[in-house]
Amino acid sequence: MRTSGQKLSASLKTQLTKTFAQMIADLRGLSEVEIFLNDFFNESELETFVKRLAVAYWLKKGRSYNNIKENLKVSSATIATIEKLTKKPGFSLAIQKTEAEEWANVWSEKIKKIAKL
Repeated sequence: MRTSGQKLSASLKTQLTKTFAQMIADLRGLSEVEIFLNDFFNESELETFVKRLAVAYWLKKGRSYNNIKENLKVSSATIATIEKLTKKPGFSLAIQKTEAEEWANVWSEKIKKIAKL
């Protein structure tokens, strides 16, 4: 789907962005979020967003540009742009949430192993 390319007024854009953010906040659980993402974004749009998060996360983990380029099929310019964006609060928050989920998964597996003993 293509948009007209015409810009919204600043106040309408702000209002619509808040409405969109509230709708996302109201989604309940992973299942609802996955349904929304898969139906709302086309495959290319969704891939762009997930790659953006993956690049930011892998940069934080210390992966090289070359490793990220090869695995995610993105350009060095894209990686450099995302590296600059990682200093923004929204990216920091997304990375924190991703790391918290990773930490929870690691400890969940450790607890499961201990419980089996």
